Amino acid sequence: MSMAVIGMIAGMALGFAGYFGGFGAFLLVAALGAVGFVAGRFLDGDLEPGEFFRTRDRGERRR
Repeated sequence: MSMAVIGMIAGMALGFAGYFGGFGAFLLVAALGAVGFVAGRFLDGDLEPGEFFRTRDRGERRR
């Protein structure tokens, strides 16, 4: 499936949720869609857990 079709389906799902369930349902569907997207990318191997929990470099700061 192309990304355009997937985007259209996601937009339609958000539209139906917003129309029938109100703004709260719209936000819930959008948040769960984002969680599902990240979980799918993680399971496909496109994301590494360390990308979310990277430490900052504590080297010298320049002024």
